[in-house]
Order: sequence, then C-alpha cells, then structure tokens
Amino acid sequence: MVSLSNQTRFSFHPNNLVVSEKRRLGISGVNFPRKIKLKITCFAAERPRQEKQKKKSQSQSTSDAEAGVDPVGFLTRLGIADRIFAQFLRERHKALKDLKDEIFKRHFDFRDFASGFELLGMHRHMEHRVDFMDWGPGSRYGAIIGDFNGWSPTENAAREGLFGHDDYGYWFIILEDKLREGEEPDELYFQQYNYVDDYDKGDSGVSAEEIFQKANDEYWEPGEDRFIKNRFEVPAKLYEQMFGPNSPQTLEELGDIPDAETRYKQWKEEHKDDPPSNLPPCDIIDKGQGKPYDIFNVVTSPEWTKKFYEKEPPIPYWLETRKGRKAWLQKYIPAVPHGSKYRLYFNTPDGPLERVPAWATYVQPEDEGKQAYAIHWEPSPEAAYKWKYSKPKVPESLRIYECHIGISGSEPKVSTFEEFTKKVLPHVKRAGYNAIQLIGVPEHKDYFTVGYRVTNFFAASSRYGTPDDFKRLVDEAHGLGLLVFLDIVHSYAAADQMVGLSLFDGSNDCYFHYGKRGHHKHWGTRMFKYGDLDVLHFLISNLNWWITEYQVDGYQFHSLASMIYTHNGFASFNNDLDDYCNQYVDRDALMYLILANEILHVQHPNIITIAEDATYYPGLCEPVSQGGLGFDYYVNLSASEMWVSLLDNVPDNEWSMSKIVSTLVANKEYADKMLSYAENHNQSISGGRSFAEILFGGVDNGSPGGKELLDRGISLHKMIRLITFTSGGRAYLNFMGNEFGHPERVEFPTQSNNFSFSLANRRWDLLESGVHHHLFSFDKELMDLDKSKGILSRGLPSIHHVNDANMVISFSRGPFLFIFNFHPSNSYEKYDVGVEEAGEYTMILNSDEVKYGGQGIVTEDHYLQRSISKRIDGQRNCLEVFLPSRTAQVYKLTRILRI
Repeated sequence: MVSLSNQTRFSFHPNNLVVSEKRRLGISGVNFPRKIKLKITCFAAERPRQEKQKKKSQSQSTSDAEAGVDPVGFLTRLGIADRIFAQFLRERHKALKDLKDEIFKRHFDFRDFASGFELLGMHRHMEHRVDFMDWGPGSRYGAIIGDFNGWSPTENAAREGLFGHDDYGYWFIILEDKLREGEEPDELYFQQYNYVDDYDKGDSGVSAEEIFQKANDEYWEPGEDRFIKNRFEVPAKLYEQMFGPNSPQTLEELGDIPDAETRYKQWKEEHKDDPPSNLPPCDIIDKGQGKPYDIFNVVTSPEWTKKFYEKEPPIPYWLETRKGRKAWLQKYIPAVPHGSKYRLYFNTPDGPLERVPAWATYVQPEDEGKQAYAIHWEPSPEAAYKWKYSKPKVPESLRIYECHIGISGSEPKVSTFEEFTKKVLPHVKRAGYNAIQLIGVPEHKDYFTVGYRVTNFFAASSRYGTPDDFKRLVDEAHGLGLLVFLDIVHSYAAADQMVGLSLFDGSNDCYFHYGKRGHHKHWGTRMFKYGDLDVLHFLISNLNWWITEYQVDGYQFHSLASMIYTHNGFASFNNDLDDYCNQYVDRDALMYLILANEILHVQHPNIITIAEDATYYPGLCEPVSQGGLGFDYYVNLSASEMWVSLLDNVPDNEWSMSKIVSTLVANKEYADKMLSYAENHNQSISGGRSFAEILFGGVDNGSPGGKELLDRGISLHKMIRLITFTSGGRAYLNFMGNEFGHPERVEFPTQSNNFSFSLANRRWDLLESGVHHHLFSFDKELMDLDKSKGILSRGLPSIHHVNDANMVISFSRGPFLFIFNFHPSNSYEKYDVGVEEAGEYTMILNSDEVKYGGQGIVTEDHYLQRSISKRIDGQRNCLEVFLPSRTAQVYKLTRILRI
C-alpha cells in the first residue's frame, strides 16, 4: 500500500470523482471567494448564532424568490372572487414553502432531490465494486440475493443499526469484485477504474508512487510541498515561537493566552525586518472581540491571490492513477456480471420477504409461474447504445401520434421496440405528425392492463425489449424530427406485492396510504402517500430518470382526478369552486404536481407536461408563481365523449351544433393550451369501439343500403376529425391506426377471449387500398394544414356562425375560413357565410373530393370565391358558397380587395 500523506497534497477520496468528472466535461478551475472568513470557536457557543444566521439567510433568499409570486394571481387575472378558494390557495402556497424547507434539510438542492437514481438502485463504483441502495424503513435486515451468489440471503447483506441502514430507512450494500486467482490487490487503496470512456486503456504499468513523484516534481514549485511532507513542522514552530523553547507542558503552566490578533501583530512586529517572502501573504483582523469565540477576516495580498487563481488544480495526475476496463477485467471478476438476475431480501417483523428492488431499471415480471426478478443491465462500452441524434426543437404546435408498442404490429403477438422503430416510426413521419406519445412503457406485470398498473417505475417493459432497444427507438424518433412523450402513471400503482411496491418492506404504509385511503375505490390499485418526503423523492426522481436516461421530451400525466381527490374523481361536481378545496381534496397530491412541474421546467426548460384531468382543476395550466399547477397543456376529455354520445345515441338530424361548438372550444380562458382529440386509445381499448367501427364497421358496400352507410361513415369520420383538429388549441392527438379508420377495436389477450391476440394488433395492410387509403390521405392533409400553414399556432378560432336549424358551423383562424355542413340530407347552393376581410378566398381543402373518398360534387369552378359586401354573422362581408350535405371546406384568403 502507498502512504498517501507523505506523497501528495491532493485528496484521494471517492467523493473527488465529482471534481474529476467536472474536469472531464470541460469544467476547468475552481473558483474561490476573495475574502475567506475563518471561524475558530467552540461549537456549542457558535451553534445558536449559526442557526440564527441560517434562518436569516433562508428568509432573505425566500424574500428574493417571492418577487413576482402571487398565490392567487390567476384568480385576480380572471376576475374570480372566491374567498374560500383563495384562502385554500394561500394555505397551499405556505405548505409548499414548508415542504421545500424540509427538502432542503435533507438534500442539497432540487437537482439532488430529483436525482435519486444516481444513488439508489444498483450502480458500478469506480473502486472495483457495485453499490446497491433501496428504501425499506419497515425491515430489520436487507440483502441482495441473485444468481451471482447462489441466492444466498447472507453473503451480501446489511443489518439494522450498522453502516448499511440509515435513520430514514435506506439500505446500503456493497458488493466487492473478486480478485482473480493469482492476482495481487491494488497497491493504491482507493484505486479506481474507468469502465467506460477509457475501456481500452489497460494498465499502463506506471505505479502510483511514480505518478505521485511526477506530481511533486512537475506541479509544486520548490518549497511548496515542504509542510505537506513535514506535517508537524508548522504547529511545532508556532508553539515554539509563542512560548519559547522551554514551553509549558500543562494547562496550568500555560496561563492566559493573548487573543489571536494581538499575537499576530506581535509576531509581525518582531519580523518586520524579514524579507517579504518569509511573511504570510495575508492579514488577519479579529472581529470577535468581547465574544466567547474569535472571528477572523483573512485578507490576502493581490499578488498571492493572482498566483493562486492561475494555478490549475492537479487533477490530471489524479486521473492518471486510474486504470482502464481491460486492466479491471484482467484483475477482477465482476461481483454482479451484466445480465445477472437478482432480488432484494428483507427480514421483517412478519418474516422474510423477497422483492424486486423499487429502483430496478430492468425487470422480468412474473411469467409462467416464475417469480419476478430484476436484471443487472451493464453492457460493455462496445455493446452499449450510443446516441446519434440531438433532440428536435420544440415546435409551436403539437401533432401527437399516440401509440402502444405491444399492439403496433400486424401479427397476433406482442410487438417489440425494434419492430416499432423499423415499421411504425417511418409511418408516423410520413403521416405528418411531429410527436409520438407512448402508453404502457414502464414495466407492468399484466399485459391486459395496457400498462396502466405499473409495477416497476424505473424499468422499460422487458416484454418489448432491452433498455438499449428503447434508447434506439427514442433516438431514431429524434432523428426523424419526432418528439417522444410518455403517458406517465403517478396517480396510482399496481397492487402486486411480489413484483410491485405494495407491502414492499412488509409494512402497509411504505409508499402508500394506510387503510382504505391506500386503495382506489374502483380499480383495486394502490394510492401513493404524496405527503411523504421519500415518496416524493421516488416519484420526482422517476420523472427525471426517463428524461436523463432515455431522453424523452415530455409527459402526459394520467388520470389526475384519481390522485387529487380522495374519492378518486368518482363524485358529482356542482361547478362550484368549493369542489376543488373541500375535505375531499388531497393537498399533498396538488403540491406534488406543482413541485414536479417546477423542478422539471427548471432542470429541463424544453420539457412539455400535459394534464389529463376530467374535473379540469382550476389553474391547471397557470404558472406556479401565480397559484397554478404549472402544466403546459391540458386534455379536452369532453370532446371524444361528446362524439361517442352523438354517434351512438343521437340521430344525425338531431345533432346540436351549439353543443358541438361549446364542447370543442371548452374553457375559453385556456383554449390556447388545450390538447384536442376526436378519439384516443380509450375509444379503441377501454371496452369501446373506434369511430370507424361505429360508423362503417362490417358494412358491405354491395349490400342493400351498404353504399349509403359507407358514404355516411366516411363523411362523418372526416368531418369529426377536421373540426376537432382546427377548432382546438395548439395540440392535437390521434391514436395509432385511427388516421386511416381502423375498422376493429383493440382487445388484449385475457381469459375471457382465451388469451387471443387476434384483436391486439393493427391492420396496416388496409392502409394502401380502398376506403382506408382515402381516409389516410385526408388525415395527411389535415396534418399539412398545420405543418405548412401553421393552423394550430395561429391563435384561437373566431367562431361566428352556428346554425342549429341548418346544421352549419363556420369559423376563421387567421386568414383561413372553415365551413361545416353536418346536415344528413340538405345541401345549400348559395349559403351565406360571414367574413371580415373583403377579397378572394381559395378553397384549399374539400372533404368531398374523390381522392378522400367523397362524391366529387363540388367542382373546380367553386374553388375560388369572391366576397360580397354584405353584413352577415357580425362580419362586414360574406361568401356565397356551395355546401353539399355532410361536407366540410377550408378556404384561404389569397387576395385582399380594398374598397
């Protein structure tokens, strides 16, 4: 072993990896303040003062941060006067500040709080070992069992009360790599290995002693390392100077000692004739006179300070002591090889338990009666996936293609990440979408749950492939210019015990509420305890994990009503603000959402968060500083419900145009932040039918009345999608396959269908022929309206014509005019529609064109319309247009006429 104290003055400690990592990333130099306040005091005397200063500092920083913060700001802006709800917002804001104070007592900052995955779980340490950490406050004994130790609960273990268990319930276990036969231990105690970047470096053969000697010879100027090599020289000389060669040996002999400033001035006076090089490069001023402690201001000389700043830290010598991957493999056998299977073993008051670690990143759930286990994913640098593309720029509007990996193939089986990457991503790009939203990616034991009963929150589902397969999917999507969103489920979790978080450490209230509140009233899932700091640490770290590890671009937060209310959203609302602040509202859940949005948007400024809340909680998309929850978009869930209701229950000639408009526009104050869709996965998967199946599923074109039914279905399919797309906010979503009118619902394999995969796929073979090709062509035109003409980002629609008798709707958006005739039989030869600007309007999209499956009734001579000076719909001019029944037309103002 090498004695570090006599070799060099820099610290060889594992924590210095942070410094070396900054160096590797190009962060050079270390900044020090010009004034250094040195405190020498009794800790007991200083502590009250430290606490007082800390509170004063926190108060000052809070005051600075509060600039521009108004807990009820959005209520004031909207002119809403509700004293009870305003008080609720103020109390929530105060509770949030208290929560942040609690976080900062245990974490350095929000980045540290949101990066639990850097410590928890299983990680390779540079000092030829593997570190494991997980949270289990209810257990007495923790161990890692796996195929690498014969599933032994004693070989790699930690006990309560020892180093392996802290006061918060976190277990820490070290798994040392094993020396190969015939190999000698490293000469340097803290020998480190670079497993990734310098994997081919190998062992250079240069010993640590030679590197340290090289540092002393090249880095230090003559004499600079004098006091490092002779550590007791300084205190001995100081003692001798203060008390003389015959210095006292006991406290009684010592007597009273003058204060430090007096001693320093006396010493400086005695050495005033010495050369400057012998004097210290600083002055000391005592500010603690008359107090039970001393406070020194150390003011350095400009020359010495300049020299200190210009001197680079000796990090290169430290890095030179590291060895490479080949040297590590030559000397050691990995404690946990890549691909190893393992579980967490707990001994609890109720007996031993085996669990899949909560922070595991690759999991094989229960399959064919076998117990679930985690998989250690540590591929060699040559085999690990390397990112090729940078993230696309966030567009002004979102055209989201919602997907499920497992059902994305044509064959009756579970499709994979690799198949999705090769076959579906090119189709999404071709269809004109600019983002994909993936559902069911985090690991879930039961396939039929669509992925909404998550068991392992940090693991991409192994049924679709490996973690690197998912990285490749995200990377290729970015290469095609597509953003990648995840449908994240933090509103509840699976109730599974062997593979999930339920009863994780044997206690019923580890991650979840105790008793009835810990269970969803209708779905049998577990409800998170959002008021627990460690649960918040887990959930917010999980959000940060998918962004950091897999480069995802945003989230849709699933079913917020389940978490915001203790009744899980299953209650009647009276459209009164009291519903949003009464005893059924979980304030802790709201604070989690606020904290998640605040941290995500600070750590990742381009991240996008979408709220799915059936109750439209007030302030969903308002800034956190103004009392809101901080989301970027919210989902208009009412639109699809309205369309399903109309198609299933209301005759075509009784459709209300006013209801359609009011539902699509919804909340006008936040219409710009609305995400609209005609149908998402709910209509196809959750026991329902796609619109295509409702409208023309099973219709035979050759049967009596078959053509009329098919024409009706095609027309309404196009019109519903067009008006939903163009009347909403800056975001639109479509579920995979519905763009071409997928004729079948989705049915996952369950016992009720004999575990059949016949309906758990997509019929991509229909895409290139007949009706489905026409519908796909029309959907591409819809996407192009936004892609090339920026429809969705042109502000909100101005709806000026809603006629329930004629069943006609018309609105404008920038220079574009949209006209819809929903009447099942009435066509209008010259229908007056108001326009504000006089000029020529050219039809750029006609749903009745033959290439879109229409009748081709509107001929080319109708494509150019000139306005008439006639007041209609509150507009100064109007157009007289030909409107066949069940058709829609889009015009663009191409020439302005000045009258």
